Amino acid sequence: MTTPRDLLIAAIDMAASRPLERGNLSLALAGAEVIDLLSAEAIRLEGDQIVPSHPPAMADRLLDEATSSLVLQAPYESLEDWLWRRGRGLSRAYLDALEAEGQLTQQRRFRWMPFRATQMVLVDSPARREAADRWASQEPILAALAVAVGIRDKPIGDFPGVTDDAVATVLAAVDDALRDLAFQRQRRALDKAAFDNIWRGE
Repeated sequence: MTTPRDLLIAAIDMAASRPLERGNLSLALAGAEVIDLLSAEAIRLEGDQIVPSHPPAMADRLLDEATSSLVLQAPYESLEDWLWRRGRGLSRAYLDALEAEGQLTQQRRFRWMPFRATQMVLVDSPARREAADRWASQEPILAALAVAVGIRDKPIGDFPGVTDDAVATVLAAVDDALRDLAFQRQRRALDKAAFDNIWRGE
């Protein structure tokens, strides 16, 4: 399994108790892809720039898509730009992949779920068990991403257990992007409230 898939599985399992915004998850999934590409030595970071190496064939289709979408020549893409570009609709792509592989089934919806009109339920599979084991072990990278999107409580300290500087850089970029997204949502909400007040004559 991959870090993005493990994060998505954890998010689905936690959705009933900790619903989250799909946009938040998409940004975190894009960050998780960068972390896996770093691990596979498909890329390296020079400052905040993503520099492609000689990537091996990735075993995961979506990671292959991520590799093929890299900017191959200087000036390379920044982490921030990658998160916003690659993250657009990425949670939907990963959900579709899990469903196509038979790892998600649709059930009649009895309460609100954050992903679809119908309730998506994970089947018992090796992938789900592997993700659950990684979650239970509080593996540092998955735990940090889970904290970022709000499905795990924040521990004391910055990314405890993460010793790789490049990975810490990615996690910090994800946090910054999520804060920016929250600011944009707040600003839109304030603008809408102000517009509504004008129409009400307030």
